[in-house]
Amino acid sequence: MDSTPDLHDQRLGDAWAALKSDSGGTVPLEPDPRRLAFADPEFLLRRETRGIRFQLELLKPDLEQQAHGIENTVVVFGSARYRSEKASAALVAQAQASGDESEITRSRAIARNAHFYEQARAFGGLVAGYSKDKEPADKLFICTGGGPGIMEAANRGAHEAGGISVGLSIVLPKEEEPNPYVTPALCFKFHYFALRKMHFMMRAKALVAFPGGFGTLDELFETLTLVQCRKARPLPIVLFGSAHWKRLINLDVLVEEGAISAEDLKLFTYADEPAEAWDFIKAFYKL
Repeated sequence: MDSTPDLHDQRLGDAWAALKSDSGGTVPLEPDPRRLAFADPEFLLRRETRGIRFQLELLKPDLEQQAHGIENTVVVFGSARYRSEKASAALVAQAQASGDESEITRSRAIARNAHFYEQARAFGGLVAGYSKDKEPADKLFICTGGGPGIMEAANRGAHEAGGISVGLSIVLPKEEEPNPYVTPALCFKFHYFALRKMHFMMRAKALVAFPGGFGTLDELFETLTLVQCRKARPLPIVLFGSAHWKRLINLDVLVEEGAISAEDLKLFTYADEPAEAWDFIKAFYKL
């Protein structure tokens, strides 16, 4: 059976595109038995070596974070689309100048939610400021998906407070570069969502979920499920922006219908201010 990677398979195609991009496009894909196995991209992209790729995506970020003393993180999720108040105002002006009603509506929604960017930025600063003078074992580090929007805001706040922070980015068809505020040595790129999610949880001491889309909801509910099923240790889970979350999801319905217990609603709390979210985390750990 021919095991040569089929680059018409979109998943392998994306991985190959990322590999070429990182190498300046000079890595050949044609089979060559003379290559060392660990330096052979054609071999590493075969279906049979998927398990090896899993191991590598698990190991590389783990070793690098260990080397930089990253043991405890505060994970921040949220929309990649939201922008700072300044950037949002510019988007609205640009949309109005274009006269495109759909763009005007979209830009106004982004501007309406720009305060979440600023609040995530402030929250990142609080975490980094707290950790600045702490012993290595007591430090907490902001960790995000490394992209724009709320992720950028949290990394930015940590950067502006003089701290370092982690970015776990993912290769996507319409990929955006990692935001510029992630500490360069801690900016990791993943092909597999599953391994990326595992790294979010491996060092997480708290999760703060700002408003976002499908990705934010996916990450939030996976975390809730892991804690509920005791596959992850209890940790503070904060839904930031109570009006947004209560309008979006009514989890009381799950209790009423017997799908979850009333105790499960205690797995998370709401917050509307950066200091409120941070105080909840500190109280949880008695910091």
